[in-house]
Amino acid sequence: MDALKVLDLTKKFGPKHNPFVAVNRISFSLKEGEILGFLGRNGAGKTTTIQMLLGIMTPTSGEIYYFDQDFKTNREQIMEHVNFSSTYTNLPWDLTVHENLTFISYLYQIKDRKNRIRKIVENFKIEKLVNQKLSELSTGQLTRVNLAKAFINYPKVLLLDEPTASLDPEVATYIRNFLLEERKKFHVSILLTSHNMREVEEVCDRVIFIDQGKIIADNSPLVLAKSIEISHINFLIRDGLKRLKKYVNTHHLASETEGRYFTVNIKEKEIASFLKEIASLGVVYDEVSIDKPDLEDYFLQKIKTGGIR
Repeated sequence: MDALKVLDLTKKFGPKHNPFVAVNRISFSLKEGEILGFLGRNGAGKTTTIQMLLGIMTPTSGEIYYFDQDFKTNREQIMEHVNFSSTYTNLPWDLTVHENLTFISYLYQIKDRKNRIRKIVENFKIEKLVNQKLSELSTGQLTRVNLAKAFINYPKVLLLDEPTASLDPEVATYIRNFLLEERKKFHVSILLTSHNMREVEEVCDRVIFIDQGKIIADNSPLVLAKSIEISHINFLIRDGLKRLKKYVNTHHLASETEGRYFTVNIKEKEIASFLKEIASLGVVYDEVSIDKPDLEDYFLQKIKTGGIR
C-alpha cells in the first residue's frame, strides 16, 4: 500500500489571467517503509508541495491520498499518523523544550505522554535542554528539538525539511542512522528534502527532482548517478604538469589545477587509455584517485544543461 499518493497536484499564485505556477501537476507516491528524497534548488516548489501535503496550503487542483484515504475529507484522522520537521518552522520561543513537547503531545492520541516524551528526549539526546527556553537554544539544538517533536506521535509518515541542517557531523550521522533504524523497526515512510547529496545517497531509496514546479526525474540515487558518464581523476603530480595540461587542453577535457593537485573530468570508459597516454608523455604522479559519478554530479549537470535553473 502507498503511504502517500499525489495526483496532478498544482498550486498557482496571483491573478487568474497570469498566475505564477509554483507546483505544476506533479504526481508521485511514497511507499510504506520508503525513504524518498524530494530535491531541487531553492524556489523549485519543494516547500510549497510540503505545505500542501500538511494542509497548511490549499492546492489549486489535484488530489492527495494518505493510506488510500482522501486528504480533503479525512484530514483529522490522517494527521493523527503524520508529522513533520522543518528548519524554517518555529515553536513557541518562551516555552521550555519540555513544555513544547508536552503541549504538542496533546495534539495526538498518545496513551502514556510522560513516558513518550522521556523516550523522545533520550532518543534525540536533548536531556540537558529540556528546561531551557527555545529562545536560548542554538540553531543546531533547535533542529534536534524539531526532529524530536516530529516523532512524538509514532508517525507512519514523516515529512522532513532539511532534517540535519545546522547539525555538527557527529549529530547529523546519528540522526541519519536513527531515521534508518526507525524505518527498519516501524516501517515509517519518510519524505525528506536536503541539499546534502551524500546524505540523500546514504538514506534515500528513491529520489525525485523538481524544477520550476515540475518533476524532472524519479529514480534511485544509483540509477541517476549512473546516467552521468563523466568521472573525475585526481592527481598529485610529481613531474610533467605542463605536459599534462597541454594534453588535456588539446583533447578539450575539463580540468582544474591547484598547485600540484590536478583534476580532470573524463568518461569512465576512457580512463584506462587516458592513464596509458599520459604515462607515455612522462607524466609522473605520487597519488591518484578516481571519483565515479554521484548524485551531486547529476544535480550539477542538470543545472548546466538547463534542467534545473
